Amino acid sequence: MSEEIKIFGKWDVSNIKVLDPGLERYICLKPVVIPHSGGRHEHRRFGKSKVSIIERLANNLMKPGRAGGKKSKALKIVKNALEIIHLKTGKNPVEVLVRAIENAAPREDVTRLSYGGVIYYKAVDLSPQRRVDLALRYITDAAREASWRNRKTVEECLADEIIMASQNDTKCYSLRKKYELERVALASR
Repeated sequence: MSEEIKIFGKWDVSNIKVLDPGLERYICLKPVVIPHSGGRHEHRRFGKSKVSIIERLANNLMKPGRAGGKKSKALKIVKNALEIIHLKTGKNPVEVLVRAIENAAPREDVTRLSYGGVIYYKAVDLSPQRRVDLALRYITDAAREASWRNRKTVEECLADEIIMASQNDTKCYSLRKKYELERVALASR
């Protein structure tokens, strides 16, 4: 009799489906008890697409500042945020996170082209890997910014941001960043 592996020993990821077909291969929902790969993916091409999405969220939290380089602290923040999401929504928090990433992932960006010393901006489609990277960055930046000089903890701010992004709330920082990026791309077509 084998027991199913659940993230942090609590949440099952076997029945979660990624609805965005472009992001399906890049949001890894591999069941792991503790999402800590130790950087085994680092030197492989597209290796980070095989790392658990929970670990990638924790890695994005480890920017200089409160949890800079402290993986155990970042994992604790993510674990507590998932608990808060579960208490607020009553749903599987990993599924809520996947919906938030799908909603916060921008589809277009701009690139700089130089013709004869003149710089033009041109709209380009984003690769699915970059879409996931930007969505995770926007979500973690929103949590870090919201908790700065605020009574709310990083865990509460991260949980609020993930819930708002999963519900397509217009007050959400990550969705505002996505719409701003897509608006700039639309203007430079």
